[in-house]
Amino acid sequence: MIDSGVDTVISSRLNMNVVDEIISGVVCKKVWIDLDNSPHVPFFLPIMEELRKRGYQVFVTARNSYQVCELLKLHKLQCKVIGTHWGKNRVLKILGTCARAVRLLPFVVRHRPDLAISHGSRAQMLACTLLRIPTVAMFDYEFTQKMEFLPSLWFMSPEYIPDADDVIVKARTLKYPGLKEDVYVPRFSPDPSLRDKLGILADEVVITVRPPATEAHYHNPEAEVLLEASMKYFMELPETRVVLLPRNERQAESLRKAWGSWISKRKVIIPEHAVDGLNLVWFSDLVVSGGGTMNREAAALGVPVYSIFRGQIGAVDRYLVRRGRLTLIENVNDVRTKILLVQRNRSAKPGTDDRPALQVIVNNIVSILDSTSRVVSKDSI
Repeated sequence: MIDSGVDTVISSRLNMNVVDEIISGVVCKKVWIDLDNSPHVPFFLPIMEELRKRGYQVFVTARNSYQVCELLKLHKLQCKVIGTHWGKNRVLKILGTCARAVRLLPFVVRHRPDLAISHGSRAQMLACTLLRIPTVAMFDYEFTQKMEFLPSLWFMSPEYIPDADDVIVKARTLKYPGLKEDVYVPRFSPDPSLRDKLGILADEVVITVRPPATEAHYHNPEAEVLLEASMKYFMELPETRVVLLPRNERQAESLRKAWGSWISKRKVIIPEHAVDGLNLVWFSDLVVSGGGTMNREAAALGVPVYSIFRGQIGAVDRYLVRRGRLTLIENVNDVRTKILLVQRNRSAKPGTDDRPALQVIVNNIVSILDSTSRVVSKDSI
């Protein structure tokens, strides 16, 4: 794991070509993307690629939290890592966010972006407010803290999330169709070698389990009760194999103590390194997760998924429940009556239905860039 106390450069090359700018006589508009959490890495990859295809410069920062740094290496993403996760304590979280915002300032001043984008990075929002940089804050859970009071913010969310009551916030909110996961799921290509790497047999029912985010402000301890009940149920059946994905090393240590005997028997597997989440979900027979991205990734891939999240259920999850693409586990009784432990029939790869989320998101970003940033003429260089 990368040292969280030191700014770390994954790569110093940020895909910027000043010579081309001078030859063309135009300074390309710059976009700064900040990766604040593990799911943001696969989500922003196709957005970065599409922006670069359209002629925009993109530079990236990240926070050393959860599996972000491992995923950066897995996807060979060029990025500067600044700051870390400050744990569950609310006061420390606020102090850590402010400290990271300050540490971001010199790097951002050096690159002078025309627009900043993140999926809820509060440190980026604060830094951009200080530097008067327009910011796009994306979100897909309406109960998260969005800092609407900051004047330079645009918001972007899935179409299923209701409009804000505040007229000003509503006017600054753009929508995109489908799920956040629809941005990158169409790029997915299954790699069947994963099962062999994890030592999973062909006749086993594979269950991917993602524990609840115990350090999140919206965490409800009831989810931990449901996790324990689910794991005990899965351990009873000889044909089941659980792939357990802790959110951080602290949670991993706790889970190793709780399920140590089953881990030693390889009935429960905790991968030693970050794995491609989509690939793991695709080769699972079902997913049980404490909410968030993995639930929606499974729904986007058509894999049976059961949510043990016990916070406020967001509009996206309510939509998936109505469509039969997500099942809520609301009490211990539901664990044995709702979760079906059977192998699923899967095709060679997921369906390739039309998912316009990526193009709509990038079009929205370009529209904001056109309205807020400037083009420098050849004469002014």
